[in-house]
Amino acid sequence: MVKLRARCILVGDASVGKTALAQMFRSDGAHFQKNYSMTAGVELVVKSVNIPESSDSVELFIFDSAGKETFVEACEKLWGQPSVLCLVFDVSSEASFRGCSLWLERVRAHCQGLQVPGVLVGNKSDLSSRREVETAVAQEWAQNQGLEYHETSAKEMENCDAPFLSLAQAFYALYQDRLQTIQTLA
Repeated sequence: MVKLRARCILVGDASVGKTALAQMFRSDGAHFQKNYSMTAGVELVVKSVNIPESSDSVELFIFDSAGKETFVEACEKLWGQPSVLCLVFDVSSEASFRGCSLWLERVRAHCQGLQVPGVLVGNKSDLSSRREVETAVAQEWAQNQGLEYHETSAKEMENCDAPFLSLAQAFYALYQDRLQTIQTLA
């Protein structure tokens, strides 16, 4: 049994539901906070994810980062060297989707060329009548950026585990690849 630890940075514009998504994932859907204070800095959420078809797990240390521009520089200092990336936008806000390019650019610059597996998450899928970003558009953008795409509703606890399970599996796959490379060299 292998237990790995991965540093996951959770980024996106303010009010897209990053904190709600992280809290719903951590609490297995038991904790949706209706009234919340906007994140100022970074909040840490930790949860272990079992890897299917193995006895192994990945403990995700999720760094839930503030989305307001005034806090971004301070957040970057707290990210350290991320293992995986969770980039979130609000499907009912075209502006938050457009902001994903800047967030991804910022994270890639921070990682200094290292390959960091990631997912793009369209949150607030329960607001279908106010949708401004079509699924196909977000999927195409994610694919072009090398990201996997997921749609979630933290409020309705729909699909909240999927992005994090995907990230844990991607990190585990990297571990397996590195382990195989080391064993080949030995």
